[in-house]
This record gives sequence, C-alpha cells and structure tokens, in this order.
Amino acid sequence: MHATLFRSALVLGLLSAIGPFSIDMYLPAMPQIGASLGASETAVQLTITLYLLAFGVSQFLWGPLADAFGRKPPLVAGILLFIAGSIGCAFAPDLDWLLAGRFVQGIGAASVGVVPRAVARDRFTGVEATKLLAMMMLVIAVSPMLAPLAGSVALLSGSWRVIFALLVAVGIMSLLVTLLALPETLDRRDRVPVNLRSMASGCRVLVADPVFMSLSFVSAFGFASFFVFIAAAAFVYTGYFGLSQTGFSLAFAVNALGFFAASQLSAAATQRFGVMAMVRWPLVAFAGVSILLLALVAAGFGTLPVIMGLLFCANAALGLVMPVAFVMAIEEHGEVAGLASSLAGTIQMVTGSLVVTLMAPFFDNTPLPMVAAIALCGTLAAAIGLLAFRRVPAAAGAPREEPA
Repeated sequence: MHATLFRSALVLGLLSAIGPFSIDMYLPAMPQIGASLGASETAVQLTITLYLLAFGVSQFLWGPLADAFGRKPPLVAGILLFIAGSIGCAFAPDLDWLLAGRFVQGIGAASVGVVPRAVARDRFTGVEATKLLAMMMLVIAVSPMLAPLAGSVALLSGSWRVIFALLVAVGIMSLLVTLLALPETLDRRDRVPVNLRSMASGCRVLVADPVFMSLSFVSAFGFASFFVFIAAAAFVYTGYFGLSQTGFSLAFAVNALGFFAASQLSAAATQRFGVMAMVRWPLVAFAGVSILLLALVAAGFGTLPVIMGLLFCANAALGLVMPVAFVMAIEEHGEVAGLASSLAGTIQMVTGSLVVTLMAPFFDNTPLPMVAAIALCGTLAAAIGLLAFRRVPAAAGAPREEPA
C-alpha cells in the first residue's frame, strides 16, 4: 500500500503542481513585465486575478467531464490548452494579449487542479486519502520553493518571455506523464453522463450539505490568503524591503515551507486528535497569528523577519487544515467525486480572485495592506469553521478507515 501511495502521490503531485508553478514562476518578473508592456502594478496583478478566475470557473466544467469520460481525456485536453496559453503569453505583444494567454492557461490548468483529486478519491478514502493528499502536497511543495528561483534564473536571460517558454516545456512533460504513467481510474460502469439535469441534481446535493459547503469556504478563504500574498509579495519584498529577485524567491520559499511541512503531519494528527480538532484549532491559530501580524505591522514593527516568521507560522497552521478539509468535504460524495472536487475548487478560486480584485486598489508596495487582507481571510475562515461546526455532529465527515 505504501508503494502504491507513493507512486500515486508522485504522479498526481507532479500534475497538480502545474497550476501553482504557472503562478509562482513568473512572480519575480512582475515588475519587469509592467515595465516592458507599459502597464501599472494593478494592471499586472490582473494577470493573476484573471488566471485564478479562469482556473476557478472552468473547474466546474472539468469535473463533470471527468465523471463522464474518465479521468485521462480531460487531463490531456486541459494540458494541451495550457500549452497553447503558455505559447500565447510567451509571444504577447501587449498586456491584452498576455491577459488572454493567462486566461487560456487558467482554463487548461484547471483540469490538472481538479482531476487528480478525483483520481485520488477513486483509489483511496479516509485516512489513506488524507495521507495521499498530504504526500501530493509534499510533491507540490517543490513549486513554491523552486518555481520563483527558476523564474529568477530565467530572467538572467534578460526577458520575462523565457519564463513562459519554460512553462511550455512543463506542459509537454506533464502531457507525457499523463499519457505514460497515469492509469484510468474510473470504470466505464461508474461514469455519469454530462447533462444539465445530473449536474443540477449533484449541485443541489452538494450545496445542501453543510459539511461540504462550510469546508469549501474554509478552504476558499485559506487559499485566498495565499493569493493575496502571491499578488502583493513581489512588490512588497522587492519594492519596499529592497530584496533582489533571487532574495525574493528565497523569502517566498520560506513562507511556503510552513504550509507544506505542516501538511505532512495532518494525517497522523487527525488520527490522534480527531477530525474536528484538526479543523477548529489550526483555524484559530491561523486567524490569531495573522491578526497578531497585522497589529505588529500597524504598530510599526513590520520588519522583514517579523513578517516572514509570522507568515511561516500562519501558513503552518493552515497546512494542518487543508488536506483534512478537502477529504471531509467530498468523503460522502464519491458518486460525484469529480463534480464535488470541481465545485469546491471553483468556490476556492473564485473567492480568491474576488478577494485579490477587491484588495488590489489598496496595495501600495507596503506590507500593511497585504497583511490586513491576509488577517481578514484568516478571520473569515476561522469564523466559518467555528460557527458551522457547532451544528455538525463530531462524527460527521470523519475519515473512514480503508478496508483491510
């Protein structure tokens, strides 16, 4: 079982890393992109917002397609779209073309955001599924740690376009992994035809489930805090604190390390302390640390070590929540795992893009707006989690043990 888990985590993690890699890799280039295309900071941040919006909304398409046609065909189609969008970005003559390319990228990357999670649900449930999600996150962790560094190295060529050329190569490698190393996990007898009636019926069931909806929004505001950091960090770390592109990449990796390191403890901690405890208390810690960070920055103590240290702690708390939250959300919806995964992903991405859009006018290259938005996300995530689970029995959504 361990070997099977490891192989599945490696393949699914590599595929799932496409989405974050296509964001993180070009973060060091955002100031250069603005200068090259004559665009403002807010306009360049739209390349993130539009990507996230396309990624989020199109997940609602890829999930049902994966339930109807199997897991591999939608993955292949999505990766091909991702490659096409990356090519468009590499040759974009102006910001409008870059935005269009990022939109296509987001649509394609959504397939590798939602389908691997449905594959994981096909093969494992309960604690084994939590272990798999945690191992996948360990593989995905390579993205925020290495992608900005790879982008910084690519910028040594003098052009941000090289970054998108490298993303084309990433897409081609992912296509080969899908074709050669990923088995089809959805039996033809279990496939659900795509039609509005079945989708509407499945959505009604999911929306009526308080566990699914509350955990989806908990995850949504957790991810929104990441998106805020992604949108603002390059300008804050390089513009305000004066870090080089390489220095920013290293600082970004440190902040991401807390999340992914803690996610590896989630399965064992869930078994020891229980599902509800692993949702409630890390959420309280995430909100508390982010509020403390806001207070320190507002009081004039927002040094780079303080910001990096407290963001590391906040992200570590969030890392304990996310794998458990996803498993709990779709645990009782295996018959529509693709739709459940896509709806949860859509809620996450649309929420994240809306938060970034609403907060972008307040970003001014200083830390205060960034940490304020992160604290707001933490507070909302904790409030939803704590209020919702007061009405949910402790056993609800608890991971089931895999049969021997």
